Amino acid sequence: MDSPVVTQLFRQLFSHRASHCLRRTAIPTRRGLATKRTSGETKWQQRTDAFPEEREAEFNKYPTVTAEQLRGRRERPRRVKMLLRDFIEDSLYNPHYGYFSKQVVIFHPGEAFDFWALRDEPEFHRLLGERYEAFEDELDKTAFNDSRQLWHTPTELFRPYYGQAIARCLVDNYKLAQYPYHDLLIYEMGAGNGTLMLNILDFIRDAYPEVYERTKFRVIEISTSLASLQTHHLKRSASARGHLDRVEIINRSVFDWDQYVSSPCFFLALEVFDNFAHDAVRYDPVSEDALQANVLIDAHGDFFEFYSRDLDPVAARFLRVRDAACEQPFNHPLRGPRLLRNLRASLPFAQNLSTPEYIPTRLMQFFDVLHTFFPAHKLVTSDFHSLPDTIQGVNAPVVQTRYKRRTVPVSTPLVQQGYFDILFPTDFCVMEDVYRAITGKLTRVMTHEDFLRRWAFVEDTEVRSGENPMLSWYRNASVMTTV
Repeated sequence: MDSPVVTQLFRQLFSHRASHCLRRTAIPTRRGLATKRTSGETKWQQRTDAFPEEREAEFNKYPTVTAEQLRGRRERPRRVKMLLRDFIEDSLYNPHYGYFSKQVVIFHPGEAFDFWALRDEPEFHRLLGERYEAFEDELDKTAFNDSRQLWHTPTELFRPYYGQAIARCLVDNYKLAQYPYHDLLIYEMGAGNGTLMLNILDFIRDAYPEVYERTKFRVIEISTSLASLQTHHLKRSASARGHLDRVEIINRSVFDWDQYVSSPCFFLALEVFDNFAHDAVRYDPVSEDALQANVLIDAHGDFFEFYSRDLDPVAARFLRVRDAACEQPFNHPLRGPRLLRNLRASLPFAQNLSTPEYIPTRLMQFFDVLHTFFPAHKLVTSDFHSLPDTIQGVNAPVVQTRYKRRTVPVSTPLVQQGYFDILFPTDFCVMEDVYRAITGKLTRVMTHEDFLRRWAFVEDTEVRSGENPMLSWYRNASVMTTV
């Protein structure tokens, strides 16, 4: 955890320092009000609600860094610039001050819910709220923390039934195409508390003992603290310890993976894509040229956003792959008649750039990892196709933190590194086409509810009124599987 001084500074983010970090509005530079450009540079845009003094000299002076270069730093950087993708990656995953490395606590409800004993879904909500409060009260007895980042997953809320549905999907597909010629090899990325892993292995051991003898489970976990927690839960009970010889927990980023896996395998990525770093691009409404977001961090630790016409190779490749791969029209800042855009651009005080579009460049790189190192994989992934309270832009994220047990959304991703969750919706139409183009595999996309109706015993999570929380929750999520 950070020192008390840093914690106090974070609390002050909601007072006088909010003018720098917690902007509620995002007004781009207007035509005629931008600063003078040097050759090859664009008019820069900063996400503020005023026009600050000149920052171009600092932008040209400060060195460019990447999230990879910052992984060894114990303090948040100053006097640097970086791509927005690297800023988000550093904010979420830096080993020393990143959100997932230091701040996150995953809610564990204790005993599994007895859904048949609940009258209706509102009673489930009430009971969940009580368990949430009791869980955090226990944490506060050990270490009080006003800014604890606590969140839940469907695996924890609907344990063990959610994990059993995933297990049925894996085993059925395994027995259809691989058994008995290959082992059931499962990789899970971002395993949280390790609950899904244990639920899957428990179910396979009980329901399919012949398959369990051929099962191997490998977790790829970037967070050292979560990897330790997964190991602890694996050794906590005699039942869990029975899986020890079938489980390997690998504490590394999937993007650092360099081992070729030739065997057929299943790759689980549940609620992982939403926290993959994105780039931001804005478009010239007349020329339709794309400009890429860069973040400048000044000597005071304040953030400013610049846009450059020089796209880095990763962002440029994503735009090319998307344009070539997508069969259906996708949401885009320049959708609509070009004539109308040109007329709008000619108006006085018209914006000189489009609203931002957030493109999933890190997700594309993940597909590269699967294609290069796991050529025989089958992907099972679930994530949110829409999110409430997103910031301005196309495919824009939700940026939020918790303070005194309340969620606080903000309107910019340029926030104090490590204290804010930055999560993006997934455009499954675009993602499916890009995945197919990179890996050459076929896929199926369905709603979260349809997936569970197919693979879960839904009566296990039905309350007495006939409602089913496991089906009604996460209606804004979809599932994609490799076929």
